[in-house]
Amino acid sequence: MRPKTFFLEPVTPFRLDLTVWTLRRRPENIVDRWDGQTYRRVLILQNGLAEIGVIQVGPCEAPRLQVSVEGQPLLSSVKAAVTLALERLLGLRIDLTKFYQLAAREKQLGQLAHRFQGMKPPRYETIFESAIVGIASQQVSRTASIIVLNRLTEGYGAKLRDEGKMTHAFPRPEDLAGLSPAALRLLGFSGQKERAMIEIAQSIVGERLNLEELAALSDEDAVERLGRLRGIGRWTAEYILLRGFGRTHIFPGDDVGARSNLKRWLGLEKPLDYDAVRRILARWHPFAGLIYFHMLLDRLEQSGFLQAEPSKSRAAPSAPIEKRQDINRRSYR
Repeated sequence: MRPKTFFLEPVTPFRLDLTVWTLRRRPENIVDRWDGQTYRRVLILQNGLAEIGVIQVGPCEAPRLQVSVEGQPLLSSVKAAVTLALERLLGLRIDLTKFYQLAAREKQLGQLAHRFQGMKPPRYETIFESAIVGIASQQVSRTASIIVLNRLTEGYGAKLRDEGKMTHAFPRPEDLAGLSPAALRLLGFSGQKERAMIEIAQSIVGERLNLEELAALSDEDAVERLGRLRGIGRWTAEYILLRGFGRTHIFPGDDVGARSNLKRWLGLEKPLDYDAVRRILARWHPFAGLIYFHMLLDRLEQSGFLQAEPSKSRAAPSAPIEKRQDINRRSYR
């Protein structure tokens, strides 16, 4: 089936490359794929699987995205579902005017915001996905967490076959609920993570848990509720609030790598703890999570994964990058 296309116009400014890198974090990621020009992901729609491809065809200041859909006819319902998913995944409707206004008043933050202007804060497609990614990312490097998540996706995510190639959607609760801990152990997960992931999946399938309804709670109450689940502590709960619920005022303060890079960025001498991070970031409320994302891009740029300076005519695509040495273990998952 030949792909069908339609167009979307994000809230300006927008750069697809920066936004996708903030979402995917490492070049090994097989769920959120990027070849330097096109973002691809398999979505599970009401009528089956579809692979979407997104290309930016307008500049950062007047962005326009060409969206292709493979595997499904481009009915109005399919177009609406894909649009809704992309608005969440790529932050297309988020207006960062107030953040840029604040950044313009401060040299240090202004320089950071200018370098990565057009990045929109992305979110995982579901809260369940953010929880699984958060659990997988505990106490390991970014590369290690993405490798085991890739194995999980290839082993248990829904498969889309098209013209001899196979791609995978991120696993749903029903894909994991029936697994044994031993099955996840073979993929590289630890015992605590195995049990946590399976229990969450089983609770959702059994309708004992609805992660989406936590959106109505305050930060404190959501962290407390999430903390009742096996394998979720404060760091993972805050990670879910930021990358799942899109609460961009949240900076996961227990991330040792994130604290180290905040210290480096600000030129501080003493190490930071959780409370110190909160005190420092209070001056930039409610944009702590945006600073977290911008420093992620800063580290990715230093590692050669992306190009911060945009092209004059359009958003600058990042060239495909081969696997490189991991940086800053436990940082910016």
